[in-house]
Amino acid sequence: MFDKFNDECGVFGIFGHPEAANLSYLGLYALQHRGQESCGIVASDGVRLRAHKGMGIVADVFKRDSIFESLPGKSAIGHVRYSTAGGNDFKNCQPIMVDYQRGSIAVAHNGNLVNAREVRNELEHRGSIFSTVADTEVLIHLLARAESDSLSERIAEALQRVKGAYSLVFLTETRMVAVRDPNGFRPLVLGKLDGAYIVASETCALDLIEAEFIREIEPGEMVVVNKRGLKSYRPFQEVRPTPCIFEHIYFARPDSIIFGKQVYGVRKDFGRMLAREHPVDADVVIPIPDSGVPAAIGYAEESGIPFQLGLIRNHYVGRTFIEPQQSIRHFGVKIKLNPVREVIQGKRVVVIDDSIVRGTTARKIIKMIRNAGAKEVHVRISSPPTSYPCFYGIDTPTRKELISSSHSIEEINRYVTSDSLGYLSLKGMGDAAGASAGSDKVFCDACFSGKYPVKFPRLKDDSQLGLF
Repeated sequence: MFDKFNDECGVFGIFGHPEAANLSYLGLYALQHRGQESCGIVASDGVRLRAHKGMGIVADVFKRDSIFESLPGKSAIGHVRYSTAGGNDFKNCQPIMVDYQRGSIAVAHNGNLVNAREVRNELEHRGSIFSTVADTEVLIHLLARAESDSLSERIAEALQRVKGAYSLVFLTETRMVAVRDPNGFRPLVLGKLDGAYIVASETCALDLIEAEFIREIEPGEMVVVNKRGLKSYRPFQEVRPTPCIFEHIYFARPDSIIFGKQVYGVRKDFGRMLAREHPVDADVVIPIPDSGVPAAIGYAEESGIPFQLGLIRNHYVGRTFIEPQQSIRHFGVKIKLNPVREVIQGKRVVVIDDSIVRGTTARKIIKMIRNAGAKEVHVRISSPPTSYPCFYGIDTPTRKELISSSHSIEEINRYVTSDSLGYLSLKGMGDAAGASAGSDKVFCDACFSGKYPVKFPRLKDDSQLGLF
């Protein structure tokens, strides 16, 4: 298994199209990179909601045509999940669908509520019974208790009680509601196809179904869609948005537009800035695929050092595999990556990756490259050192497991056995992403700086970091 931060979740919703469930399937297929543990679709025919959910990837959970026949209607929402909060269990699959006194409602959530434990404890003390351990279910209970008349007001009332990151899509028998937290941590975009409104985590989902990209749903905005059309609301107190910079570094697909910029171009700019900050005499620049490719192209263009694919990735490796009884050294890395000896042998190699988490995988990859005949191996990382866990929807290790939280760059360099190691600076990252001095754009960079835009409940000790 690669030593990476794990992808979070992806959401999709469509209102007013006769093939709503089928298009939701395609949308989730495009968002598969955001979560591979489970997925689900809830559809509405205007009278009732119906759901199909399961463990595994989209193509496996929805592999029979009969499934879509059981999801009739012109509206649907979908979800792909990686368990940032709650376990990897069928009961935690989303969208979560419930019946309550005002009808039926389903919700799909990308993000993480930092005060979910506190609110859940309070609700349980008042008699609420939970069927999952996902923080999203807290929202359902708050919504059921809300006393406002309209659905949009009840959702806003419920969300006033929680803190953290959320890009949410709700579906009732007759309405779809999408809402993004005031900080705008996670992306959410709005599109249109044949008169039907669509919301999705990324624009790549719109591209696949040939929908028009209208705009991003703005931080703190709620959009309500029904048969009369779309209305936009601003129910929350305005704060300065702090979208997650790691979306640009690693999580989002490079062909998506998020936070106003094409991800591919931002990653190339990270690589260009990295070349300016950490130049090196070398013969070839190679990426660790796939996430390191755009930054490596940018590094090569800025430095003038040729770009080559020196590592080839096996794209058919699942999340689990059977290891051979006879031990193969570095098996987990070797099954995913294989060096191209002709590109590497006798060369001074610059290896570009987006991050180093624990350092164990980087160490194995560097050894593999040296075994392929590299004369020198210089590692360049297109983000700053990741020293703090995320509480806003990314599954990160505890702080003590993050190598840069307790080791200097030179110590990490010695551990991973590279000839040199350079990270993109915080300022360089911000400048490349468009958050330079004088800009009104500010990103959440808490995993690098430790400066968290939304405070979380005080923990007993640092070892609890990363457990939300």
